[in-house]
Amino acid sequence: MQDYDEVTAFLGEWGLFQRLIFFLLSASIIPNGFNGMSVVFLAGTPEHHCRVPDTANLSSVWRNHSLPLQLQDGREVPHSCRRYRLATIVNFSALGLEPGRDVDLEQLEQEGCLDGWEFNQDIYLSTIVTEWSLVCEDDWKTPLTTSLFFVGVLLGSFVSGQLSDRFGRKTILFATMAVQTGFSFLQIFSISWEMFTMLFVIVGMGQISNYVVAFILGTEILGKSVRIIFSTLGVCTFFAVGYMLLPLFAYFIRDWRMLLLALTVPGVLCFPLWWFIPESPRWLISQRRFREAEDIIQKAAKMNNVAAPVVVFDPVEELTPVKQQKVFILDLFRTRNIGTITIMSLLLWMLTSVGYFALSLNTPNLHGDAYLNCFFSALIEVPAYITAWLLLRTLPRRYVISGVLFLGGGVLLLIQLVPADYNFLSIGLAMLGKFGITSAFSMLYVFTAELYPTLVRNMAVGVTSMASRVGSIIAPYFVYLGAYNRVLPYILMGSLTVLIGIITLLFPESFGMTLPETLEQMQKMKGFRYRKKTKDSMEKEENPKVLITSF
Repeated sequence: MQDYDEVTAFLGEWGLFQRLIFFLLSASIIPNGFNGMSVVFLAGTPEHHCRVPDTANLSSVWRNHSLPLQLQDGREVPHSCRRYRLATIVNFSALGLEPGRDVDLEQLEQEGCLDGWEFNQDIYLSTIVTEWSLVCEDDWKTPLTTSLFFVGVLLGSFVSGQLSDRFGRKTILFATMAVQTGFSFLQIFSISWEMFTMLFVIVGMGQISNYVVAFILGTEILGKSVRIIFSTLGVCTFFAVGYMLLPLFAYFIRDWRMLLLALTVPGVLCFPLWWFIPESPRWLISQRRFREAEDIIQKAAKMNNVAAPVVVFDPVEELTPVKQQKVFILDLFRTRNIGTITIMSLLLWMLTSVGYFALSLNTPNLHGDAYLNCFFSALIEVPAYITAWLLLRTLPRRYVISGVLFLGGGVLLLIQLVPADYNFLSIGLAMLGKFGITSAFSMLYVFTAELYPTLVRNMAVGVTSMASRVGSIIAPYFVYLGAYNRVLPYILMGSLTVLIGIITLLFPESFGMTLPETLEQMQKMKGFRYRKKTKDSMEKEENPKVLITSF
C-alpha cells in the first residue's frame, strides 16, 4: 500500500510547480473579495428627501419650508420620508402667508413622499436604492438584499464539496467561477429589485463554491508545509486584496450598473488559468484515472527540474484508501462533552461572523469618506491574518482567540463614549475592532479541527462553519439598526463579542495536544464529571496515531 505524500515526495515542497499553483489559485480568489462585499456600494443609501414637483405653484419661501425637520446626529436636517401636505402649503402660498410668521409649521398636516424622492449624488451617482427607491417604507429591502446573497452562500456551501467530489476539482472551480462572473453580468440588466436579488442569490452560491473548491484543490496539490500557509495566508490575504480593490473600482465608477460591469472583468481574466491549473492528482486517483494523474506529476517534475520515477502511481499497488465509518450530525451531540463543545462552537462561529460581516458592511455609515473607510476595513485584514498565524504557532488557542475577541469587543463598546466631534477616533476604534474579530475568525478553522476526533472532524468543521453563514445572514440587520441609533450596532456587536470571548475560555485547550481519533480521546470540558476510563480507552490515548500540525 502506498501513501500519496510519500510517493510524490521527490517533487519537493516549494518548486516552480508548487509556487505556480500557490499563486494562481490564490489569484483566483481575488474576485471573491470584491463580489462578497460589492453590496456595500451597489446598495448604498445616499441622503434623500421627498421630491416637491417643479410644477407645484409654490413661492420660493414655501418651497424651502416644504419639508419638516428631524434631528439626526445632533443636527436638524430635512425629513427623509415626510413632507407637509402639498395641497395645504400651495393654498397658503397662494394666499401670501409666510411659514413661521403666519403659519405654525408644527401644526401642519404631513404626508408621505407621493412624488418620489430626490437623492444626494455627492457619493453615489446611482445605486439599486436610488434605482428602485428602496427607502422609507421599502428600506427593509436593502438589508434583505444582502441577507439573500448570504443565503446563496449558505446554499453554495452545501453543494460545492459534493459537486467537486463528483465532477472534479478543476471542472467545478471554473464552472463556479463562470456562475459568479456570468450572473454578476446578468445583474446589470435587472429591471426590478426582485430580479436583481434572485440573481444575487446565485452569485452568492458561485462565490462561496469557487472559494471552497480553490481551497480544496490547493490543499490536495501542495505539500504539507506549504498547505498550511496556502490555507491561511494565501487564500485569506488574496481575498483581502480583492476586497481592497472594491473601493478603488467604486471610487472611479459611481453608477451601480457600470460598477458591476467593471467587477466582472477580473473574473473573465481568470478563465485563461484553465490551461495552467491542473486537476487534483488525488481526485484523479480516487477515480482510478491513474494515467492522467501520472501525466500531471511528470509535468510537475519537469517544471521543478527533478527526476521522476518511470512509474509514479502503480494501479496494481493502489494508494492507501481512506476508510471512513458513516457518521451523522447527531454524533456531534452523542456525549455530554462533545454536545457542549458543539453548542459552544456554533455560538462562537455565528457571533464572530456577525461581528466580521456587520463591521464590513457598516463602513459607508462611518463618518468620513466611504471609499477610504472601506479600503481601511479591507487593509486591516492583512495584519490580522498575519497576527493570527504568528499567535497560533506559539500560544494556547483558547487564550489567543479569547484575547483578540476581548480586544475587538472592548474597543467597539468604547465607541459610544467618543464625542461626536472626534470622528477619526470612532473610525480608528471600529478598525481596531475589525482587526480583533478578523484575527479570531481566521483561527476558528484550526481550533475546531483540533478539538474534534477524526471520525467527525470534517462534519464538525462543516456544521460550525454553516453557523457562520447564519451569522452573515443576520449581520445586515445589525447595520440596519444604525439608522435609528448610530452607536447601537457597536453596543450590540461589542457586547456579543465580549460574551463569546468569555465563553471561549470555557473550551478545553488543544494546543500541543495530539489530534483525537475517538470521542474518548477528546479534551474534556472544565468542571464536568466523567466516568473512569476503561483500560482500552487508556491504551488508545497512550498510543495516538496522528500528531498535530500547527497552523
